[in-house]
Amino acid sequence: MNKFLLFATLMLAAASASHAAIQEREVTYSANGTAMKGYIAYDDAIQGQRPGILVVHEWWGHNDYARRRAYMLAVKGYTALALDMYGDGKQAHHPDDAQKFSSEVSQNEPLAKARFEAALNLLKQEKSVDASSIGAVGYCFGGSVVLNMARAGEPLKAVASFHGGLSTQHPAERGKIKARIASFTGEDDPMIPAAQVAAFRDEMEKAGVTYKAVTYPGATHAFTNPAADEYGKKFNLPLAYNATADKDSWDAALAFLADAFKGK
Repeated sequence: MNKFLLFATLMLAAASASHAAIQEREVTYSANGTAMKGYIAYDDAIQGQRPGILVVHEWWGHNDYARRRAYMLAVKGYTALALDMYGDGKQAHHPDDAQKFSSEVSQNEPLAKARFEAALNLLKQEKSVDASSIGAVGYCFGGSVVLNMARAGEPLKAVASFHGGLSTQHPAERGKIKARIASFTGEDDPMIPAAQVAAFRDEMEKAGVTYKAVTYPGATHAFTNPAADEYGKKFNLPLAYNATADKDSWDAALAFLADAFKGK
C-alpha cells in the first residue's frame, strides 16, 4: 500500500470513528390524545438491530436522571427510550406534586397501561430496535410501573426495578408473565420493608417466574440517584444515595439484561 493510500485509509477510519457516537433526540408521541415527551439514545456505531429498553422515571417525572440512565444503556449497546408517564413531560418539584402525579397514574390502570404501551410501540418502530426484544427498567415509581406491566403480561423479555414498590393488588399469575424479573431494594428502605420483599419473592415463586430479588444493607430509598441526598434533606424524606449499592445494582442489572437478550 503506497503512502497516499495508507494516509487516505487512516483518515477514513478516523472520520468513521469520530462519526460513531451516541445519538440522542427528544421525541413527542401521543397516548389517548395526550402529548408525551420522551428521549431516545442509541450508539450508531453498532450495525443492525439490537434490543430496546424502556426507562421509566421516578415520581419526580421525566427528568435528566431518567435520560442519563437511558444514555448509559445506549453506551452498553441498547436503544433506550426514557418515556413519560405524566404527559407533556410534566415534572414535580415538591413531594406533594409528585404524590399527586404518580397517584393519578398508579390508581388508573387503563391510563398507566395506555401510556406505557404508547412508548412501547414507539420504541418498537425504531430502525435500530429488534421489536421482538424489548425490556424495561424503572426507578422508584417507575420500578413499580415496570413490575406491574410485567404482571399484566406486556411483551417484555426482561424487567428490572430499582427501589420500586413491590406490593400489588394483582399478583402475578402463572403463565401470564413473559419477562424475567429483577428487583433491587435497600434493606433500610421504610417504603419497601422486609415483609414486602418476602411477599414479592413468594409471589414470584408461586407464579413460576424467573426472577431475582436483591437487597442492600444500609441502603434506603432512591439509593441509585445522586440527587437523593439533596431531596432527602430538603423535604425530610428517607432518601439517600448509596454509591456501593448503585454500582452493584447497575452491574447486576446489566448482566441480567445481557443474559435475557443472549444471542440478540
